[in-house]
Amino acid sequence: MNDGLIWFILIGIAAGWLAGQLMKGGGFGLVGDLVVGVVGALLGGWVFGVMGVSAGGGLLGSLIVATIGAVLLLFLLRLIKRA
Repeated sequence: MNDGLIWFILIGIAAGWLAGQLMKGGGFGLVGDLVVGVVGALLGGWVFGVMGVSAGGGLLGSLIVATIGAVLLLFLLRLIKRA
């Protein structure tokens, strides 16, 4: 397995956990938030790319982007869940 993919998944899991802590309230549980973190990492990367914004390189920058993406995705999923 590619080292980059392993790091992407680990960062996504950490971002999902962080997003779950930041977005208290009717969540998706630990496993759900972790999955949302991995998908949110993709979303965060896409949003930052479209906006032309960089959070810096390395582990910390990736974690920031992934966490913001996961928070955004959790917010959107909770809006849909309430509807």
